[in-house]
Amino acid sequence: MRATPAVLLAVACAVEPAVAQEPPKPVKQNWFDDPFFQVASGMRSCPVPEGPLLTAEERRAQMHSRLERGTSCWLAGRCADSNAYRYDKPLAPKVQAALAAVPGVRRASVWVVIQRRWVYLQGCVPSRSMAAALDRAARSVPDVEVVLPELMVGTNGHPPYAVASP
Repeated sequence: MRATPAVLLAVACAVEPAVAQEPPKPVKQNWFDDPFFQVASGMRSCPVPEGPLLTAEERRAQMHSRLERGTSCWLAGRCADSNAYRYDKPLAPKVQAALAAVPGVRRASVWVVIQRRWVYLQGCVPSRSMAAALDRAARSVPDVEVVLPELMVGTNGHPPYAVASP
């Protein structure tokens, strides 16, 4: 018995080669709507921070601790609001204005994440003195509780923050 081209084609289509497929990467998003913005973009080769992006699994893992941290500020008498995260959106334009007023900031590339009155400064600056000036400016904003400078001097080396996927 001789196979016809139609039979061969049918068999070839039915038997697909096993292709190794990577599982899809989990989608990340800003589940908690934390403020994340760029203040300056003067150092073009600065690694871009990932910001407050989380997978659904990471979001679930953080929900309880965020609830605790947000309320503990109020329970300790450090916040007038019962949730420290409610300060973040009103703080964002104030922090942005304070940082934009730092002399020479346009030569840097700086991003900001704000979570529960904590300001994360991420990116690249041309000097340590610029990093110190940005830190002071952020600390000067009323209702900012903590400033965490995660800034690199220059653009070489490994950044002290998670980097955005290309």
